[in-house]
Amino acid sequence: MNILVSACLLGVACRYDGKSKEVSKIKELLKDHNLIPICPEQLGGLPTPRVPSEKNGEKVINSEGIDVTLEYNKGAHEALRIAKLFNCKVAILKAKSPSCGFGKIYDGTFSKNLILGNGVTAQVLIDNGIKVFTEDFYELLIY
Repeated sequence: MNILVSACLLGVACRYDGKSKEVSKIKELLKDHNLIPICPEQLGGLPTPRVPSEKNGEKVINSEGIDVTLEYNKGAHEALRIAKLFNCKVAILKAKSPSCGFGKIYDGTFSKNLILGNGVTAQVLIDNGIKVFTEDFYELLIY
């Protein structure tokens, strides 16, 4: 099975802070599956490192007050294009991210408060029939 995966979970230093959030158990899935790494923020044209952003309603605003919704939307649709190219029916994305978060994301106030919701990419994938999981619950999809 081909699985779309947030590149930061595979050890790629592409997060806003220039670091990764590698999850070795996810990398172990390579034994039986093809993992297709993506970073929607980079696909949307944002640099690494970059100013942190949070979703605020339908917009994504960075901590300097700049609207980066366009870049997040572009990255989400590029991630979808890659998912379709590789026939990915499943994605494992970074929890809480304004792009990849699923179920809970930061509330847009940069105060570390979580609200119910999905990141931009997660929602685009869901809307197109791709099952989304985070690194916290990916075992539910595989086992």
